[in-house]
Amino acid sequence: MTEAIRENFMSVQQKLYEGKAKILYTTDDPEILLTHFKDDATAFNAQKRGQITGKGEINCVIATQLFQLLEAQGIPTHFLERPALNQMLVKKVKILPVEVVVRNIAAGSLCQQTGLPVGKILPTPLVEFYFKNDELGDPLLTRDRLLILELATPEQLNQLKEQALTINQILIATFNQCGITLVDFKLEFGVSSNQELLLADEISPDSCRLWNQSETDPNRRVMDKDRFRRDLGNVEAAYQQVLERIMSIRW
Repeated sequence: MTEAIRENFMSVQQKLYEGKAKILYTTDDPEILLTHFKDDATAFNAQKRGQITGKGEINCVIATQLFQLLEAQGIPTHFLERPALNQMLVKKVKILPVEVVVRNIAAGSLCQQTGLPVGKILPTPLVEFYFKNDELGDPLLTRDRLLILELATPEQLNQLKEQALTINQILIATFNQCGITLVDFKLEFGVSSNQELLLADEISPDSCRLWNQSETDPNRRVMDKDRFRRDLGNVEAAYQQVLERIMSIRW
């Protein structure tokens, strides 16, 4: 950690925002924020709520590892430093109200909306855009609807898709090293003060569907928040196993 960042971390100012899984605080530097990862868990647009013991620390450490991996592969992110197990210093960005979902295997809402069987491998990765709006239920939007709503520019949408597909390739290879299949995942991006598009939020078992490659049982293989959504139990153990496997990789 640089001395300047260390000083900013020691001078947390006030709560800027609290979401379902994280709290953002300002620092002395207007361009740096402190993110605190919570143990709170939500599902179905916050209709189901609970806690996963240790989730904040686990997700923060996993996200740190993956952000650093992606940065090394040329993907710009908001990550700066992890000063504590459940805290991350990040560049301040204006989050685009667009959730980018990449799907490699049919699961979740894709199966519910299309009738595709769970586990069907898609011929090519599917990139979808969702309106980040809790009141509307985060609806799936076409490109034209996104542009009509002015949620992003045409150039940004092109960049989002390109970045998402590149990130997908990197993460597939990374999780394969851990014996984990990357089924699908959600990304969020933000724009920095110098107008650079940065990967933001987190990449963790909260935002990814992850299946244990050594398990064939459709319930036992789940290593992500679906264990909480579907009341499968052993949520903490699944998250911990993902952490241990990620940390075992030689970067």
